[in-house]
Amino acid sequence: MTAQLVPDEILKKTDKILFIAHLALGDFTYLQNCFQAFAKAFPHIKIHIWVDEVRRTGKAEAWPFLKKYALYDWLAECPFVERIYQQTYSPALFEQSIAEAQRQDYPLVVSLSTLRPPMYATLARQISPRGFVAGMKKPFGMLAVHKRLAYRKLDAALDPDHGVRSGMHISEVYAGWFQQLFGMPAAGAERYPFVQIPEQWQSYAQNQLREWGFKYQAQPATGKLLFINPYAKNNKRCWPLERVVELVAALNQMDAWRGAHFIVNVVPEEMAHAQQFFAQHAGQRVRLFSAQENFFQLPAILSECDLIVSVETAVMHLANAVHVPVVALMRQKNPEWAPIDQERSVVIATASRRDWVKAITVAQVTEVLGR
Repeated sequence: MTAQLVPDEILKKTDKILFIAHLALGDFTYLQNCFQAFAKAFPHIKIHIWVDEVRRTGKAEAWPFLKKYALYDWLAECPFVERIYQQTYSPALFEQSIAEAQRQDYPLVVSLSTLRPPMYATLARQISPRGFVAGMKKPFGMLAVHKRLAYRKLDAALDPDHGVRSGMHISEVYAGWFQQLFGMPAAGAERYPFVQIPEQWQSYAQNQLREWGFKYQAQPATGKLLFINPYAKNNKRCWPLERVVELVAALNQMDAWRGAHFIVNVVPEEMAHAQQFFAQHAGQRVRLFSAQENFFQLPAILSECDLIVSVETAVMHLANAVHVPVVALMRQKNPEWAPIDQERSVVIATASRRDWVKAITVAQVTEVLGR
């Protein structure tokens, strides 16, 4: 059996570790388990996390949106994470964060970044000139001298694709990284996503549903509550709003869904357009939702629903975390990102690997919902 990449003697004398990662909400949904397991395995080591913003830009007009990234709310509530570097969205703040991290004099830095791994190998060594540095290393050609020089800065290197099999879930891939790095095994049940929703946001969700007339009234509304998320960062993973309207109309004609109420998730930057669209096309039992104040607004609302329909983005993983059934609309391209809880999840995949999610029809969804 291959020895772990970070030696035991390093782990025994280390009092803090810096993980570097370009984290999306979906990534953290599963990596969170690994960080929590690390905290249990090495309780003497404090966990610090550098969240690198891959959309880093010098354009000031983009900073307010990047600054309010929902993941930061989630990380702030994690009891096993002591420090977060979250101001990396502008070049100046990026440099300030590097200087701040250098002052910590980290004895151990691990980069989990799979995009541009040579750049992150260099960053990890820049932050910790004297510490033990491990990071991702992908195969490269003989002429890629800059990559060779960057990877030489690592004390230990991990190929993120090593041991990855067809059909392996992303949570197993992440668990495999931590096993190779630290000798930490992870059983299947330990890879399921979880989210601890603070009480204030549970109350928020209940009050919002009461205000909408969906739940918690003196005379509660009848009918199921369905959450629909058609938005993703990538247009290839989005579902047209016209399909959402068609789905609502179709479900209103089905006995099992007659009288249902609908919450449509909208990303903040698209809310004005969505409001205009649904004002013309939707009825009184449709409400638009966006977690504009705090990340936990989203899982709190999700936990109150009877069913979630979502394109392939963080919402479908959060559905598993709050134990609500989900119908996931996915391309064939990334099956490793399917929801992990098969008992509560149904995946509707596109017919062709080249298809975008918009190729999935309303009829395909209603067929599943009618079962």
